Amino acid sequence: MIDRTQKENKYPKIYLAIDNCFAFKRWTRPKDWAKVIKDLGVNFVEASADTELDPLFMGEEYLKGWVEDVKDAEAKYGIKVANLYSGHGTYCTLGLTHTDEMVRRRMIDKWFKPLIKTAGQLDAGIGFFAHAFADYILQDKSAYDEYIEILYTGLTELNAYADEENCGDLGLEQMYSPHQVPWRIEGTRKLIKEITRRSGRDFFFTEDVGHHHIKFVKPTEEDVLKAVGTGNGENLWLGTNKAYKMLNDAVQSKNVSNGVIKSIMNEFEDNPQMFARKEDGDCYEWLKRLGCYSPIIHLQQTDGLSSSHAHFTEENNSKGIISGECLLRAIKESYENNIEDGMPGRCGRIYLTLEVFTSTASINIETLKDYALSVEYWRKFVPEDGMRLDELV
Repeated sequence: MIDRTQKENKYPKIYLAIDNCFAFKRWTRPKDWAKVIKDLGVNFVEASADTELDPLFMGEEYLKGWVEDVKDAEAKYGIKVANLYSGHGTYCTLGLTHTDEMVRRRMIDKWFKPLIKTAGQLDAGIGFFAHAFADYILQDKSAYDEYIEILYTGLTELNAYADEENCGDLGLEQMYSPHQVPWRIEGTRKLIKEITRRSGRDFFFTEDVGHHHIKFVKPTEEDVLKAVGTGNGENLWLGTNKAYKMLNDAVQSKNVSNGVIKSIMNEFEDNPQMFARKEDGDCYEWLKRLGCYSPIIHLQQTDGLSSSHAHFTEENNSKGIISGECLLRAIKESYENNIEDGMPGRCGRIYLTLEVFTSTASINIETLKDYALSVEYWRKFVPEDGMRLDELV
Protein backbone atom coordinates (compact mmCIF):
# COMPACT_ATOMS: atom_id res chain seq x y z
CA MET A 1 0.00 0.00 0.00
CA ILE A 2 1.10 3.59 -0.40
CA ASP A 3 3.11 5.06 2.44
CA ARG A 4 1.47 8.46 2.76
CA THR A 5 4.75 9.98 3.94
CA GLN A 6 5.65 9.94 0.25
CA LYS A 7 4.64 13.60 0.22
CA GLU A 8 7.59 14.37 2.51
CA ASN A 9 10.02 11.77 1.14
CA LYS A 10 10.87 11.60 -2.52
CA TYR A 11 12.07 8.00 -2.48
CA PRO A 12 10.21 4.87 -1.31
CA LYS A 13 11.03 2.37 1.39
CA ILE A 14 12.23 -0.95 -0.03
CA TYR A 15 11.39 -4.39 1.36
CA LEU A 16 12.47 -7.88 0.33
CA ALA A 17 9.61 -10.40 0.11
CA ILE A 18 8.96 -13.94 -1.15
CA ASP A 19 5.93 -15.24 -3.02
CA ASN A 20 4.97 -18.47 -1.26
CA CYS A 21 4.03 -20.19 -4.53
CA PHE A 22 7.05 -22.46 -3.98
CA ALA A 23 5.27 -23.87 -0.92
CA PHE A 24 2.21 -25.18 -2.77
CA LYS A 25 1.49 -28.86 -2.05
CA ARG A 26 4.42 -28.82 0.40
CA TRP A 27 4.27 -26.25 3.20
CA THR A 28 0.60 -25.41 2.89
CA ARG A 29 -0.47 -24.21 6.35
CA PRO A 30 0.37 -20.59 7.23
CA LYS A 31 2.43 -21.71 10.21
CA ASP A 32 4.46 -24.00 7.93
CA TRP A 33 5.30 -21.57 5.13
CA ALA A 34 5.77 -18.74 7.61
CA LYS A 35 8.50 -20.66 9.42
CA VAL A 36 10.22 -21.69 6.18
CA ILE A 37 10.25 -18.10 4.90
CA LYS A 38 11.44 -16.68 8.22
CA ASP A 39 14.23 -19.26 8.32
CA LEU A 40 15.33 -18.03 4.89
CA GLY A 41 15.85 -14.57 6.37
CA VAL A 42 12.80 -12.90 4.83
CA ASN A 43 10.14 -11.08 6.85
CA PHE A 44 7.53 -10.23 4.20
CA VAL A 45 5.33 -12.63 2.29
CA GLU A 46 3.30 -12.51 -0.88
CA ALA A 47 0.64 -15.17 -0.35
CA SER A 48 -0.23 -16.96 -3.57
CA ALA A 49 -3.76 -18.15 -4.27
CA ASP A 50 -2.16 -21.43 -5.38
CA THR A 51 -1.01 -22.16 -1.84
CA GLU A 52 -4.45 -23.11 -0.52
CA LEU A 53 -5.92 -19.63 -0.86
CA ASP A 54 -8.04 -19.74 -4.01
CA PRO A 55 -11.59 -18.56 -3.11
CA LEU A 56 -13.25 -20.75 -5.76
CA PHE A 57 -11.57 -23.88 -4.43
CA MET A 58 -11.54 -23.09 -0.73
CA GLY A 59 -14.74 -21.16 -0.10
CA GLU A 60 -15.35 -18.10 2.05
CA GLU A 61 -15.71 -19.98 5.34
CA TYR A 62 -12.25 -21.48 4.90
CA LEU A 63 -10.81 -18.05 4.16
CA LYS A 64 -12.04 -16.75 7.52
CA GLY A 65 -10.10 -19.44 9.33
CA TRP A 66 -7.10 -18.89 7.06
CA VAL A 67 -6.95 -15.22 8.09
CA GLU A 68 -6.82 -16.20 11.74
CA ASP A 69 -4.13 -18.79 11.04
CA VAL A 70 -2.07 -16.16 9.21
CA LYS A 71 -2.37 -13.70 12.09
CA ASP A 72 -1.20 -16.40 14.50
CA ALA A 73 1.76 -17.23 12.24
CA GLU A 74 2.65 -13.55 11.88
CA ALA A 75 2.73 -13.14 15.64
CA LYS A 76 4.71 -16.34 16.22
CA TYR A 77 7.38 -15.91 13.55
CA GLY A 78 7.59 -12.15 13.15
CA ILE A 79 6.62 -12.13 9.49
CA LYS A 80 4.01 -10.05 7.66
CA VAL A 81 1.79 -10.97 4.73
CA ALA A 82 2.22 -7.78 2.76
CA ASN A 83 0.31 -8.83 -0.35
CA LEU A 84 -1.93 -11.54 -1.77
CA TYR A 85 -1.47 -12.65 -5.35
CA SER A 86 -3.33 -14.56 -8.03
CA GLY A 87 -1.89 -17.91 -9.02
CA HIS A 88 -1.52 -20.24 -11.95
CA GLY A 89 -5.16 -21.37 -11.88
CA THR A 90 -6.64 -17.97 -12.68
CA TYR A 91 -3.75 -17.13 -15.02
CA CYS A 92 -4.99 -19.91 -17.30
CA THR A 93 -8.49 -18.45 -17.68
CA LEU A 94 -10.11 -15.70 -19.75
CA GLY A 95 -11.33 -14.44 -16.38
CA LEU A 96 -12.19 -10.74 -16.35
CA THR A 97 -12.42 -10.68 -20.15
CA HIS A 98 -14.22 -13.97 -20.61
CA THR A 99 -16.45 -14.13 -23.68
CA ASP A 100 -19.43 -14.99 -21.44
CA GLU A 101 -20.69 -12.20 -19.20
CA MET A 102 -21.90 -14.70 -16.58
CA VAL A 103 -18.37 -16.02 -16.14
CA ARG A 104 -16.98 -12.50 -15.84
CA ARG A 105 -19.54 -11.73 -13.15
CA ARG A 106 -18.72 -14.95 -11.29
CA MET A 107 -15.03 -14.11 -11.44
CA ILE A 108 -15.62 -10.72 -9.86
CA ASP A 109 -18.11 -11.80 -7.20
CA LYS A 110 -16.78 -15.25 -6.27
CA TRP A 111 -13.04 -14.89 -6.77
CA PHE A 112 -11.89 -11.29 -6.66
CA LYS A 113 -14.16 -9.87 -3.99
CA PRO A 114 -13.56 -12.61 -1.38
CA LEU A 115 -9.82 -12.25 -1.95
CA ILE A 116 -10.02 -8.46 -1.65
CA LYS A 117 -11.99 -8.81 1.56
CA THR A 118 -9.38 -11.24 2.88
CA ALA A 119 -6.58 -8.79 2.05
CA GLY A 120 -8.43 -6.03 3.86
CA GLN A 121 -8.57 -8.16 7.01
CA LEU A 122 -4.79 -8.58 6.86
CA ASP A 123 -3.94 -4.97 5.97
CA ALA A 124 -2.45 -6.33 2.76
CA GLY A 125 -2.51 -5.35 -0.90
CA ILE A 126 -3.32 -7.49 -3.92
CA GLY A 127 -1.62 -8.10 -7.23
CA PHE A 128 -3.07 -10.23 -9.98
CA PHE A 129 -3.35 -11.30 -13.57
CA ALA A 130 -6.56 -13.18 -14.31
CA HIS A 131 -7.70 -12.53 -17.86
CA ALA A 132 -6.82 -12.87 -21.52
CA PHE A 133 -8.27 -11.95 -24.91
CA ALA A 134 -9.53 -14.83 -27.05
CA ASP A 135 -7.89 -14.95 -30.49
CA TYR A 136 -11.02 -14.00 -32.45
CA ILE A 137 -11.21 -10.82 -30.39
CA LEU A 138 -7.56 -10.04 -30.90
CA GLN A 139 -7.99 -10.38 -34.66
CA ASP A 140 -10.73 -7.73 -34.78
CA LYS A 141 -9.72 -4.20 -33.72
CA SER A 142 -13.29 -3.13 -32.94
CA ALA A 143 -13.89 -6.25 -30.82
CA TYR A 144 -10.54 -5.67 -29.13
CA ASP A 145 -11.55 -2.13 -28.19
CA GLU A 146 -14.84 -3.45 -26.81
CA TYR A 147 -13.01 -5.92 -24.57
CA ILE A 148 -10.53 -3.30 -23.42
CA GLU A 149 -13.57 -1.42 -22.13
CA ILE A 150 -14.86 -4.60 -20.44
CA LEU A 151 -11.48 -4.97 -18.73
CA TYR A 152 -11.45 -1.34 -17.61
CA THR A 153 -15.00 -1.63 -16.26
CA GLY A 154 -14.15 -4.72 -14.23
CA LEU A 155 -10.95 -3.23 -12.84
CA THR A 156 -12.75 -0.03 -11.89
CA GLU A 157 -15.36 -1.97 -9.92
CA LEU A 158 -12.68 -3.99 -8.13
CA ASN A 159 -10.60 -0.96 -7.22
CA ALA A 160 -13.64 0.80 -5.78
CA TYR A 161 -14.58 -2.32 -3.83
CA ALA A 162 -11.05 -2.54 -2.44
CA ASP A 163 -11.54 0.92 -1.00
CA GLU A 164 -14.75 -0.21 0.74
CA GLU A 165 -12.97 -3.21 2.28
CA ASN A 166 -9.90 -1.25 3.43
CA CYS A 167 -7.75 -3.38 1.16
CA GLY A 168 -4.29 -2.14 0.32
CA ASP A 169 -3.12 -1.25 -3.16
CA LEU A 170 -4.46 -3.17 -6.15
CA GLY A 171 -2.10 -3.75 -9.04
CA LEU A 172 -2.43 -5.57 -12.36
CA GLU A 173 0.62 -7.52 -13.51
CA GLN A 174 2.10 -6.65 -16.89
CA MET A 175 2.62 -9.46 -19.38
CA TYR A 176 4.48 -9.87 -22.65
CA SER A 177 2.17 -10.95 -25.46
CA PRO A 178 -0.69 -9.22 -27.33
CA HIS A 179 -3.51 -11.33 -25.87
CA GLN A 180 -2.44 -10.49 -22.31
CA VAL A 181 -3.10 -6.81 -21.66
CA PRO A 182 -1.23 -4.80 -20.44
CA TRP A 183 1.96 -5.81 -22.20
CA ARG A 184 3.39 -2.50 -23.41
CA ILE A 185 4.72 0.49 -21.50
CA GLU A 186 2.32 3.07 -22.89
CA GLY A 187 -0.66 0.73 -22.64
CA THR A 188 0.16 0.14 -18.99
CA ARG A 189 0.49 3.87 -18.37
CA LYS A 190 -2.90 4.48 -19.95
CA LEU A 191 -4.56 1.64 -18.01
CA ILE A 192 -3.41 2.67 -14.54
CA LYS A 193 -4.24 6.29 -15.24
CA GLU A 194 -7.73 5.44 -16.51
CA ILE A 195 -8.63 3.08 -13.65
CA THR A 196 -7.37 5.66 -11.15
CA ARG A 197 -9.59 8.29 -12.75
CA ARG A 198 -12.69 6.12 -13.02
CA SER A 199 -12.52 4.57 -9.57
CA GLY A 200 -11.36 7.63 -7.68
CA ARG A 201 -8.63 5.52 -6.08
CA ASP A 202 -5.01 4.99 -7.04
CA PHE A 203 -4.49 1.89 -9.17
CA PHE A 204 -1.12 0.32 -9.86
CA PHE A 205 0.68 -2.42 -11.76
CA THR A 206 3.15 -5.18 -10.93
CA GLU A 207 6.39 -5.20 -12.85
CA ASP A 208 7.79 -8.70 -13.40
CA VAL A 209 11.36 -8.36 -14.62
CA GLY A 210 11.07 -11.53 -16.72
CA HIS A 211 7.86 -10.53 -18.52
CA HIS A 212 9.42 -8.94 -21.57
CA HIS A 213 9.88 -10.06 -25.14
CA ILE A 214 11.02 -8.43 -28.40
CA LYS A 215 9.24 -11.06 -30.48
CA PHE A 216 6.18 -8.90 -31.16
CA VAL A 217 7.88 -5.76 -32.49
CA LYS A 218 6.31 -4.52 -35.72
CA PRO A 219 8.29 -5.53 -38.84
CA THR A 220 9.72 -2.88 -41.12
CA GLU A 221 8.92 -2.69 -44.80
CA GLU A 222 12.40 -4.06 -45.43
CA ASP A 223 11.61 -7.07 -43.22
CA VAL A 224 8.46 -7.79 -45.22
CA LEU A 225 10.23 -7.40 -48.57
CA LYS A 226 12.93 -9.80 -47.45
CA ALA A 227 10.37 -12.35 -46.27
CA VAL A 228 8.51 -12.23 -49.58
CA GLY A 229 11.74 -12.36 -51.59
CA THR A 230 13.19 -15.33 -49.72
CA GLY A 231 9.87 -17.09 -49.26
CA ASN A 232 10.55 -17.35 -45.53
CA GLY A 233 8.20 -15.40 -43.29
CA GLU A 234 7.65 -18.10 -40.68
CA ASN A 235 9.77 -16.41 -38.03
CA LEU A 236 8.42 -12.94 -38.69
CA TRP A 237 5.67 -11.58 -36.45
CA LEU A 238 2.91 -10.18 -38.65
CA GLY A 239 0.13 -9.84 -36.12
CA THR A 240 -3.17 -10.77 -37.73
CA ASN A 241 -4.12 -13.92 -39.59
CA LYS A 242 -5.01 -11.68 -42.51
CA ALA A 243 -1.45 -10.36 -42.69
CA TYR A 244 -0.04 -13.88 -42.68
CA LYS A 245 -2.37 -14.85 -45.52
CA MET A 246 -1.38 -11.79 -47.52
CA LEU A 247 2.30 -12.61 -47.06
CA ASN A 248 1.77 -16.26 -47.96
CA ASP A 249 -0.16 -15.30 -51.10
CA ALA A 250 2.65 -12.93 -52.09
CA VAL A 251 5.25 -15.64 -51.58
CA GLN A 252 3.27 -18.19 -53.58
CA SER A 253 2.73 -15.79 -56.47
CA LYS A 254 6.21 -14.26 -56.14
CA ASN A 255 4.49 -10.87 -56.13
CA VAL A 256 6.72 -8.27 -54.50
CA SER A 257 5.01 -5.25 -55.99
CA ASN A 258 4.74 -2.03 -54.01
CA GLY A 259 0.98 -2.46 -53.85
CA VAL A 260 1.20 -5.84 -52.12
CA ILE A 261 3.83 -4.67 -49.64
CA LYS A 262 1.84 -1.52 -48.93
CA SER A 263 -1.30 -3.59 -48.23
CA ILE A 264 0.57 -5.69 -45.69
CA MET A 265 2.02 -2.59 -44.04
CA ASN A 266 -1.45 -1.02 -43.92
CA GLU A 267 -2.73 -4.13 -42.15
CA PHE A 268 -0.10 -3.52 -39.49
CA GLU A 269 -1.23 0.07 -39.08
CA ASP A 270 -4.88 -0.98 -38.80
CA ASN A 271 -4.08 -3.38 -35.96
CA PRO A 272 -1.76 -1.62 -33.50
CA GLN A 273 -2.99 -3.95 -30.73
CA MET A 274 -0.70 -6.61 -32.17
CA PHE A 275 2.64 -4.82 -31.97
CA ALA A 276 5.14 -3.62 -29.40
CA ARG A 277 8.05 -1.21 -29.52
CA LYS A 278 11.62 -2.31 -28.90
CA GLU A 279 11.65 -0.65 -25.48
CA ASP A 280 8.67 -2.78 -24.39
CA GLY A 281 11.07 -5.73 -24.31
CA ASP A 282 13.44 -4.09 -21.82
CA CYS A 283 12.63 -4.47 -18.11
CA TYR A 284 14.91 -1.58 -17.21
CA GLU A 285 13.01 0.76 -19.52
CA TRP A 286 9.78 -0.26 -17.78
CA LEU A 287 11.33 0.47 -14.40
CA LYS A 288 12.80 3.81 -15.47
CA ARG A 289 9.45 5.01 -16.81
CA LEU A 290 6.90 3.34 -14.54
CA GLY A 291 8.74 1.75 -11.61
CA CYS A 292 7.39 4.33 -9.17
CA TYR A 293 3.86 3.00 -9.85
CA SER A 294 4.73 -0.63 -9.07
CA PRO A 295 4.32 -1.42 -5.35
CA ILE A 296 5.22 -5.04 -6.11
CA ILE A 297 8.17 -5.94 -8.33
CA HIS A 298 8.54 -9.64 -9.09
CA LEU A 299 12.11 -10.85 -9.17
CA GLN A 300 13.34 -13.74 -11.28
CA GLN A 301 16.58 -14.34 -13.12
CA THR A 302 16.15 -14.45 -16.88
CA ASP A 303 18.17 -14.38 -20.07
CA GLY A 304 15.71 -11.87 -21.52
CA LEU A 305 14.28 -14.41 -23.93
CA SER A 306 11.99 -16.40 -21.63
CA SER A 307 10.21 -16.04 -18.31
CA SER A 308 11.84 -19.00 -16.61
CA HIS A 309 11.43 -17.74 -13.01
CA ALA A 310 14.94 -18.95 -12.23
CA HIS A 311 16.84 -18.52 -8.97
CA PHE A 312 19.63 -16.01 -8.46
CA THR A 313 22.38 -18.58 -8.24
CA GLU A 314 25.93 -17.82 -9.36
CA GLU A 315 25.44 -19.91 -12.51
CA ASN A 316 22.12 -18.29 -13.42
CA ASN A 317 23.43 -14.80 -12.68
CA SER A 318 26.39 -15.32 -15.04
CA LYS A 319 23.92 -15.85 -17.91
CA GLY A 320 21.10 -13.60 -16.72
CA ILE A 321 20.33 -9.94 -17.32
CA ILE A 322 18.84 -9.07 -13.92
CA SER A 323 21.18 -7.20 -11.63
CA GLY A 324 20.22 -5.83 -8.24
CA GLU A 325 22.28 -2.70 -8.77
CA CYS A 326 20.82 -1.98 -12.21
CA LEU A 327 17.29 -2.64 -10.98
CA LEU A 328 17.52 -0.24 -8.05
CA ARG A 329 19.07 2.47 -10.21
CA ALA A 330 16.29 2.10 -12.79
CA ILE A 331 13.59 2.41 -10.11
CA LYS A 332 15.34 5.49 -8.69
CA GLU A 333 15.27 7.13 -12.11
CA SER A 334 11.48 6.75 -12.22
CA TYR A 335 11.23 8.81 -9.03
CA GLU A 336 13.28 11.55 -10.63
CA ASN A 337 10.98 11.96 -13.61
CA ASN A 338 8.48 14.79 -13.73
CA ILE A 339 5.16 14.04 -12.04
CA GLU A 340 2.51 13.34 -14.67
CA ASP A 341 -1.04 14.59 -14.24
CA GLY A 342 -3.65 11.87 -13.78
CA MET A 343 -1.26 9.15 -12.68
CA PRO A 344 -1.64 7.47 -9.28
CA GLY A 345 0.48 8.66 -6.39
CA ARG A 346 4.03 7.39 -6.44
CA CYS A 347 4.52 4.36 -4.21
CA GLY A 348 5.95 5.01 -0.78
CA ARG A 349 6.73 1.30 -0.35
CA ILE A 350 8.00 -1.22 -2.87
CA TYR A 351 8.16 -4.95 -2.17
CA LEU A 352 10.91 -6.59 -4.21
CA THR A 353 9.34 -10.02 -4.30
CA LEU A 354 11.13 -13.20 -5.25
CA GLU A 355 8.83 -15.18 -7.55
CA VAL A 356 10.97 -18.17 -8.45
CA PHE A 357 9.47 -21.52 -9.24
CA THR A 358 10.36 -25.04 -8.22
CA SER A 359 9.57 -28.24 -10.08
CA THR A 360 7.08 -30.79 -8.82
CA ALA A 361 9.87 -33.36 -8.57
CA SER A 362 12.32 -31.14 -6.72
CA ILE A 363 13.63 -32.25 -3.33
CA ASN A 364 12.67 -29.92 -0.48
CA ILE A 365 16.22 -29.54 0.82
CA GLU A 366 17.51 -28.59 -2.64
CA THR A 367 14.59 -26.21 -3.18
CA LEU A 368 15.35 -24.33 0.04
CA LYS A 369 19.05 -24.26 -0.77
CA ASP A 370 18.32 -22.43 -4.04
CA TYR A 371 15.97 -20.05 -2.27
CA ALA A 372 18.65 -19.31 0.32
CA LEU A 373 21.04 -18.39 -2.50
CA SER A 374 18.46 -16.06 -4.04
CA VAL A 375 17.85 -14.38 -0.69
CA GLU A 376 21.59 -14.08 -0.09
CA TYR A 377 21.99 -12.36 -3.45
CA TRP A 378 19.23 -9.81 -2.84
CA ARG A 379 20.28 -9.09 0.74
CA LYS A 380 23.41 -7.56 -0.77
CA PHE A 381 21.17 -4.85 -2.18
CA VAL A 382 18.46 -4.71 0.51
CA PRO A 383 20.40 -5.49 3.68
CA GLU A 384 17.65 -4.13 5.89
CA ASP A 385 13.92 -3.88 5.16
CA GLY A 386 12.48 -0.39 5.13
CA MET A 387 15.61 1.39 3.93
CA ARG A 388 14.93 4.18 1.48
CA LEU A 389 15.80 3.72 -2.16
CA ASP A 390 18.32 6.58 -2.19
CA GLU A 391 20.15 4.91 0.73
CA LEU A 392 20.43 1.66 -1.25
CA VAL A 393 21.66 3.12 -4.54
